[in-house]
Amino acid sequence: MRERHLSTRRVAAFVSAAAAGVVLAVSPTMAQGTGGAVTSVKPSTARVAVTTPWGEPDLQGIWRDDFQVPLQRPKEYADREFLTDAERKAVDDKRAAALGRDNRRERGTEKDVAGAYNAVFLSQKYTGQRTSMIVDPPNGQIPPRTPEAEKAVAADRDFRLALIQATQTCKNQERGCDGTKYGPPSPRWTELPPRYNTGRLNRHDGPEDGSLGDRCMSAILPDFGGIVGGFTRIVQSPNGVSLFYDTGQGQGWQRNIVMNGSPHLPASVRQWWGDSRGRWEGNTLVVDVTNFSPKTDFQGSRENLHLIERFTRIDPNTLEYMVTIDDPTVWTRPWTVKQELTRQDDAANRIYYEPRCFEGNYGLPGLLSGARADDTAFAEGRGPHPATKDNTTCDSGE
Repeated sequence: MRERHLSTRRVAAFVSAAAAGVVLAVSPTMAQGTGGAVTSVKPSTARVAVTTPWGEPDLQGIWRDDFQVPLQRPKEYADREFLTDAERKAVDDKRAAALGRDNRRERGTEKDVAGAYNAVFLSQKYTGQRTSMIVDPPNGQIPPRTPEAEKAVAADRDFRLALIQATQTCKNQERGCDGTKYGPPSPRWTELPPRYNTGRLNRHDGPEDGSLGDRCMSAILPDFGGIVGGFTRIVQSPNGVSLFYDTGQGQGWQRNIVMNGSPHLPASVRQWWGDSRGRWEGNTLVVDVTNFSPKTDFQGSRENLHLIERFTRIDPNTLEYMVTIDDPTVWTRPWTVKQELTRQDDAANRIYYEPRCFEGNYGLPGLLSGARADDTAFAEGRGPHPATKDNTTCDSGE
């Protein structure tokens, strides 16, 4: 894990909450070895539940999902919730052998240049025991979208495809251009997108044509980690809970959960990561999250996203995170995700630098500057129409 610096104030918060008590409860456990093997632990008559000096369940520490588990269950596993050890090894071997972004394309092509951002930047974790993070519905799949949501997705897709139809990607019918025909620059080149843009458009007329990641704004809630980064640091006080999420490449963010029993903010007040109101139910921290901004996007859900999160420390080194996700304007029913996070060593991570998205802060102005140079060259007859250049897909088809 990358070492970073922690401000004096945050260090003080951790030190003040360092002491802990122990209580006993009944629960079976299942552990996974770091080598990818699953170790079954027989149900015991007791488990350790750590408490804070003020008597609340102690969730503090740095927590990470040590295993690679897809959000949705691959169809070949049907209704199976778990993989065998042999299946997990086979998946690991297949992923290790895949070239991915290390796969070179024809030298000098746009795809080849895009592949310079290769697999060395990505993390590989052992395959987990579960076939999906989604535990409800039982098929491990995100529920079907509503007709309203399908229309919104189709409108977004049609607009994005219109902006790349004049590129070599569409001429060669490569991945990323599925569903559209190669042709001249679209008359939609100068149009605004159907709704606030969160993805990557094939133009840079302004910063909001770039994806949220390009703008150093890709952090979302719920956060399930990912192939880059992916841990959560929890700090508690008698009056609150604070979480820091390591997201992407330096796009970490801080979240505070209100614990005083007050109601949610008025519906007219919208926040990037919503409004979190927490309470204790036994040993579980339950957090109700609403009031999201329409400029954020989680799997197609925006301002109507509603989360019910549950954080439970099931043993000293394991934190169970469950979240029920709902938006009746996007999905036909709520759905639930489960993760088991492993506590990381506090001493090894004692220095923690607050992340900065340097790449995006430098890269986005460069993209805008380059686009203006392309516009000028085209206007003066020195270069092709900017719409003929593919700046939105890459070697993996993104």
